[in-house]
This record gives sequence, structure tokens and C-alpha cells, in this order.
Amino acid sequence: MKRHLPLIFATLLLMPLAGLTEVIGNVSTKFKVLGPNDKIVVEVFDDEDIPGVACYLSRAKTGGISGAVGVAEDTSDASIACRQIGPIELPDDIRSTKRNGEEVFKKRTSLLFKTMQVVRFYDAPRNVLIYLTYSDRIIEGSPKNSISVVPIQPWTVKK
Repeated sequence: MKRHLPLIFATLLLMPLAGLTEVIGNVSTKFKVLGPNDKIVVEVFDDEDIPGVACYLSRAKTGGISGAVGVAEDTSDASIACRQIGPIELPDDIRSTKRNGEEVFKKRTSLLFKTMQVVRFYDAPRNVLIYLTYSDRIIEGSPKNSISVVPIQPWTVKK
């Protein structure tokens, strides 16, 4: 078993987390003499289970040498804005709230123990989707969070 620990460790590090994002852009927030600057990165992802919803995330990205080689721990600062970008057809299991609080996005923000997550909730009485972003750690998470609400509206295409 001890012989396989390095292989298991490497596999966990390289294992992709849920959600693919497209980087929209970034701004530098702190100059670093060596390595990239600290940044705020703006990314977008589509909710794979609910076509017609896109979420935009802004998050802190640590630079410097540790950031360049992927061992820096990013801060828990993040913001989210989700919007209806097309017709929304909710799957029955989401309407029945069997999947309430479902993780729709996860990104590693440190080498091992910290992740940024987006979780979706459905508020049936108001017919809205709520997206919550937060950061967690194996031992201790952060109370920093942000939400975005998407009212489900009829979608018409103008000709």
C-alpha cells in the first residue's frame, strides 16, 4: 500500500473537479516582483443540468512564485451573478426539490484542502433558482459567501 501512496496522491491532485469555466478576463490587484501578479479573475460557466442559465464568478487568484507553480492558497473572496440566457425547462427531480442544494461547480483554490463551490437551490413558491458560492476547507471553511437569484421567466425569441 505504501508503494501506491505517491500514485494515489498524484491522481487526487490531477483529478478534475466539477464544472468547466471559460475565463472572461482578469485585473491585477497586487504587483509581484517574481511570478504573476495577484488578480481578480472573471469566469463563466453554464449550469449543465439547467440549460438557459449561465453564472459569472469573480474570484481572487494568488500570484507570485507559489501561484505560478500551483501551490498558493487563494483567499475565499468570490462573487457570483447568474442570469437566464435562454428558455429554462426544469427537470422534474429539481421541481420536486429532491436535488435541492446540489453542487453545480467546484474549483480547487489551494493545492490540497480548499475549494470554491457553487450550490443550486430551487425555491418553488417563488419559481426561482438560487446559486450560492462559498469556500470550504477540510477542517475549517469560510463564512464569506455570495448568492445570485434567477427568476424563471418565459423566453421569447424576437424575429
